Amino acid sequence: MRLFFSVILGLGLLSVLPAAAQYSRFIIRLKNKNGTSYSLGSPGGFLSAKAVARRNTFSIPVDSTDLPVVKAYLDSIRLVPNVTILNSSKWLNQVCVRTSDSAALSKISSFSFVKNTSPIAARLAQPLVVPLKTAAGKFEFYSQLPSSPDFATAHPNRVAGTTDFYSYGTNAGQVHIHEGEYLHNLGFHGEGITIAMLDAGYLNYLSNPAFDSIRLQNQILGTHDYVAVETSVNEDHYHGSMCLSTIAANEPGQMVGTAPKAKFWLLRTEDANSEYPVEEQNWVAAAEFADSAGADIITSSLGYSDFDDPAFSLSYAQRDGKTSIISIGANLAVKKGMLVTNSAGNSGADGGDAKYVLCPADADGVLSIGATDVSGTIASFSSVGPNGAGQLKPNVVSVGRNAVVANVYTGVPNYSNGTSFSNPNLCGLIACLWQAFPDFSNRDIKDAVQKSANRAAAPDNLYGYGIPNMRLAYQDLLQRRVIKNYQQVIGSGYIKAFPVPFSSSFSVLLKAPVTGNASLRLVDMNGKTVELKTVAVQQDNMYTISFSTTRVIARGLYTLQYADGKNSISIRVLKH
Repeated sequence: MRLFFSVILGLGLLSVLPAAAQYSRFIIRLKNKNGTSYSLGSPGGFLSAKAVARRNTFSIPVDSTDLPVVKAYLDSIRLVPNVTILNSSKWLNQVCVRTSDSAALSKISSFSFVKNTSPIAARLAQPLVVPLKTAAGKFEFYSQLPSSPDFATAHPNRVAGTTDFYSYGTNAGQVHIHEGEYLHNLGFHGEGITIAMLDAGYLNYLSNPAFDSIRLQNQILGTHDYVAVETSVNEDHYHGSMCLSTIAANEPGQMVGTAPKAKFWLLRTEDANSEYPVEEQNWVAAAEFADSAGADIITSSLGYSDFDDPAFSLSYAQRDGKTSIISIGANLAVKKGMLVTNSAGNSGADGGDAKYVLCPADADGVLSIGATDVSGTIASFSSVGPNGAGQLKPNVVSVGRNAVVANVYTGVPNYSNGTSFSNPNLCGLIACLWQAFPDFSNRDIKDAVQKSANRAAAPDNLYGYGIPNMRLAYQDLLQRRVIKNYQQVIGSGYIKAFPVPFSSSFSVLLKAPVTGNASLRLVDMNGKTVELKTVAVQQDNMYTISFSTTRVIARGLYTLQYADGKNSISIRVLKH
């Protein structure tokens, strides 16, 4: 039966139409985008200015997956009686509909532009008395706890009396474990970064005191509910509000999130009352919106493996980062230039295949985040990475055991467990890091975060690369920026003199082609040495060597001769 899921959803083969009696939501896969009214040459017609700028900055091509689903196809489906369009995916070129009419499905299947139809969810479930599942595949979330380790005990090396830009209060430990205050103290608090949150609802975000700041400063750009197909998300599940608080809360001395000045899209994709792949489709539709709207980061504390109907469940083999709808969509989101962070899952203590990371945390492009306590010890519930060869998962870890989150009614800090909270906690700091280095791509930022982690030299399938350090990541990117600027000056070569012409001095930029000793000799037109420098170099490292003519030399042409025992080159420089 698990292979059946792979066939109907992964390969999209035609399902048996009488399933309409059991299912009420279906995927309609389309053959093409023929007749679209949009043009790849005019992306401003379907992407925001910010999204277009990101494509241009990082040389990301606009391709057919960016084109919206053809309006004429949607209109034809919409006109079929007893059919409601819930959402569509331009990346996957498919439409999600609700219907219980097998004749309607037959009609849709007869359209020349339709490839096939497949069931994706049963009839809508009734609301639960307690709207929360604690199964691993639902929210990466555990019940609230009464206490948390003392910050000073957990971090004895913290300098007493250190003054930071923010007075973090109870969540100081989960910021400091990453040296997140380093970024905040430099002036990076998330300004200019847009984060799209995908979750099950954001109960009371319009009234919760923890979000006073982002409401007053108009940092919430908008909301949408892909489950109920409406705008409001304030009355839905509380899980998203708890996750949001780890990033956006701004109550000095009580709780300050990791990126309290970022802007947010609050998108509901998860139905807390049931578990079906329609929620994966909702996630992809929301991710596409986030991309089109110019969001920089998608963060999601959701994960999928087991569904209410076992026919849809994802086996361990199918959690390979490229099979499930949601993982395909997550990788496409990364391809479009966004950074995607996701909870690893809460099934690390389970037996068998259940302990491994969920979808979309399995996706290669996703930064999947496991959970530790504030002292850096792995949480027993944190899902583990793939068994044997393959990609490393989780990528990194953050505080998810005894994590500080705001009460969804009062805003008062509480303590909860789950990779649901380790994910947004680190996501906010990554937003601040990207704010500091907007000239770097999503992949550059992800790489710097991983390399900064405390187990980067020997990663494993529990911690991944370990606990990222924002100070080290910042310094790494700073050095990369210097090198990148140098490389732009050098171009395709390995040595360049500037400025040329020069008056009294010039410098030589060298990207060492070998390791060893290199000589740089400045000679005049008669072959007489004016100045000689010898430097020890390592291959591919960048060096700046200054030539300052302290004595007066005549105007005219000079030759700079470079040699390292293997390479030699002469460069003409003019003194005016």
